[in-house]
Amino acid sequence: MKFPGKRKNQHFFPVGTSSRLQVGANRTVNKKIYIVGIDQLIVDIEVLADDRDFLKFPIHKGESVLLPDSIVEEMYQYFKENKRVVGEFAGGAIGNTLHNYSVLSDDTSFVLGTISKQITVGDYAFKYVCTTNSHVDLSYLAAVEGRMARAICLVSEDGERTFAVGKGIMNELFEEQIPFELIKNCSSLLISAYLLRNEETPIFKATLKAVAIAKENNVPVVLSLGTKNIIVDKKEFFTSFISENVNVLAMNEDEAYALVGEKSPLLACQNLLDLTDMVILTVGAKGLYIAAHVDQTLARETKDQIFSKSILEYNKFEYSRAQLRSHCQNPFKIYSHINPYLGGPPVIRNTNGAGDAALSAVLHDMAANSYHRQLMPESSKHSFSFLTYSSIHQISKYANRTSFEVLKQNSPRLSQGLPEKEESLEESYWAQ
Repeated sequence: MKFPGKRKNQHFFPVGTSSRLQVGANRTVNKKIYIVGIDQLIVDIEVLADDRDFLKFPIHKGESVLLPDSIVEEMYQYFKENKRVVGEFAGGAIGNTLHNYSVLSDDTSFVLGTISKQITVGDYAFKYVCTTNSHVDLSYLAAVEGRMARAICLVSEDGERTFAVGKGIMNELFEEQIPFELIKNCSSLLISAYLLRNEETPIFKATLKAVAIAKENNVPVVLSLGTKNIIVDKKEFFTSFISENVNVLAMNEDEAYALVGEKSPLLACQNLLDLTDMVILTVGAKGLYIAAHVDQTLARETKDQIFSKSILEYNKFEYSRAQLRSHCQNPFKIYSHINPYLGGPPVIRNTNGAGDAALSAVLHDMAANSYHRQLMPESSKHSFSFLTYSSIHQISKYANRTSFEVLKQNSPRLSQGLPEKEESLEESYWAQ
């Protein structure tokens, strides 16, 4: 496994102490480290839209709606005939995150879901397989008769993105197709709110089974909220579900507001930490926030400038590593915020997938913690139980940098890993 962030030969990142342990060639990891995600496998079809298109079709700007496959096909043909189809990519919030995780870590992830039983060259299932990183293991996918799901992503002139989704076979994953051993032994289980939209679908019940297995075996459950519409419609359900099952929660500011009714990102994070252990909150052009719990005795004070917003001196202990609240004798809430990397790309080509990219970096750091705990159990980093390998301050840098890479390209998925050395940054940027 590649370790997150900047690395130095023979040492694991970060390298803040002179007494760090050497990594010998005789050290091995007996248990394979990997993450598992459940996804409604889907192909994103990106099109250029204008305001007239929102009158022509039953869609609302800025939202994600499920439509009959026949209407999605009509939309597809309309945009194709008018030469406004920009690209067709393997998509899905979980699929994007798993792909990016495997690119960053150069290691294995598994996706659970459904795919067309018959795959022919050039069809949607073929495109999905071809544009997914080879380290994403597809062998547990359920083969189902029918067409894969499609999401037409309408990009307005103002950059707003609207999704019209034709479900195809995406919900046809059943409880009995959830592999117990695979989830029992994974580093984390990744799910999205989309899976829990309709309680009558097989994939809803399959997701609940997977979450139950993860909980029984102390596997962190990571939830990506996906879209505010679902949260608004099922706020009570998600509040209860997160409180009972979720360890890491990822969302944007609109989804956070829908869940806790707080517009201030910091105060939203504060409220969300009453429900879960760790929060990743992306705020578009204002960067991202990471919040978590740490035991008061293990809190590390920042060496950077201390800031106050809606919470006084909110980043004072951002050099701390995240812990599960249940592992803290005296849980203490910690926060970190970072502005867009280098102010953001000169031209933002695509905002679809930026949040997924940030989450993939966080998952990489969590998996690196599991890997290092096996490789070097005597390390002082594992004297106490932590959820992450790095501090939330350092993770925010890594997540921020990963999002930047997606924002500057057309595809919502990373095409390559991050550079070993950032020419635009001083060495001190990565030091801690």
